[in-house]
Amino acid sequence: MENLSEEELQILEQSYVNVEFEKQDTIFKQDALSSNIIYLKTGMVKLLIKGPQRTQILRLKAAPCYLGLPTTMGDKTNRYSAVALEKTTACFIDLNTFKELLKSNSDFSYEIIIELCKNELEQFNRTVKLVQNQIFGRLASHLLQFSEEFYHSDEFDLPLTRNEIADLVYTSRETISRFFSELAHEKIIKIKGKHVQILNEPLLRKISEKG
Repeated sequence: MENLSEEELQILEQSYVNVEFEKQDTIFKQDALSSNIIYLKTGMVKLLIKGPQRTQILRLKAAPCYLGLPTTMGDKTNRYSAVALEKTTACFIDLNTFKELLKSNSDFSYEIIIELCKNELEQFNRTVKLVQNQIFGRLASHLLQFSEEFYHSDEFDLPLTRNEIADLVYTSRETISRFFSELAHEKIIKIKGKHVQILNEPLLRKISEKG
């Protein structure tokens, strides 16, 4: 929203509502009608989609970012759900106001296009890794993502359970536990419960890249 003028920000402030969510609160639900653009101001969420057999974690998103732009702008019905992984603040923006700002401010429109393109490319890269990388490569990639994109530290608490991590990388809980044990044994990471410390980032990155 850095490309909005003071006047446009005032217009926006009159048409949005800030909502705080606790861990595991649902921010929006699959198949529900959507009439707001959602901007994640703080926190982290998991995006879930209900399939024929079970609910699948699609990806994780951390603030600041928009949620559900393609759905809200093009379909009106949420195609997936968003659930808070920690205390999170979301800004619900009136759709009509948002559209008017897109029409009147080309720089803001460009900002949104870049956001959509970035999300699409990220999804393409994730799909390639899921198809071509082995399970250990997928998990190593997510550990690096937690470190570099979400927590900006080589030490952090995992935001997901072992079962959820297994779901995210399409494997079993037992495989995740075994891989964590192997990484700890090789002194690539140190792990206690949910707390992880990356000890050998170059080697972890090599596992991520080679799969």
